[in-house]
Amino acid sequence: MKYFLLPLILLCSFSCSEKQTVADPPANKIAELLPEVPKPDRVWNVGFLIMEGVYNTELTAPMDIFQHTIFHTDPGMKVFTIAKSLDPIKSFEGLVINPDYSYTSGEYPNIDILVVPSAEHHLDTDLEDEEMIRFVRETGAKTQYNMSLCDGAFVLAKAGLLDGLESTTFPSDIDRYKEMFPQLSVHRDVIFVHDKNAITGAGGAKSFEPALYLCELLYGKKAADGIARGLVIDWEVGEVPKKVF
Repeated sequence: MKYFLLPLILLCSFSCSEKQTVADPPANKIAELLPEVPKPDRVWNVGFLIMEGVYNTELTAPMDIFQHTIFHTDPGMKVFTIAKSLDPIKSFEGLVINPDYSYTSGEYPNIDILVVPSAEHHLDTDLEDEEMIRFVRETGAKTQYNMSLCDGAFVLAKAGLLDGLESTTFPSDIDRYKEMFPQLSVHRDVIFVHDKNAITGAGGAKSFEPALYLCELLYGKKAADGIARGLVIDWEVGEVPKKVF
């Protein structure tokens, strides 16, 4: 009897091991299923300049994009807000925000990417704030990238950070922008313009695109696509109306 059972035992053992092998995906297939995890050699510090009357969308859209890099690359970006003081500020829509840092204190992280969202008075009284403009000018001269959304371009322009560069701003304010800064080359009918270290966006609901573009530039397509999927955004950089110089 034992000689009869031996072939049967061997057959069962072979069948079980074969099933186990078939059930496990090949190593290359597993690699295809895993998201790409680039290994950047640095953390990018992203400082969002905020002030009374900042518009929600131009602040939260790029902040969403940049903060979500932590799920798609290691290390991801470190995002924070910076304002004149640590006093709470109220957005144009009524959101109360406690700034992370004050630029007048001098105690804040090094800023690699300066983001200037639009605010209610970026076409008038904010441009008269010499302390704020000086902070933008001095900080923007040392960053890797300066980004504006909507009328934030007026602040970058006032600080001289767009001189000699191509740019854009909120569509209905382009004429005012050109009148105020006639030395600048300005583009219409685009979502954003990238020239050297400046990325200027049209703003509004299109404030996600320039931030996604920068993420794709820094971390690659898979990371940008993953961030877009996580935020349920249709993203294909080639389909975005833009100017890159």
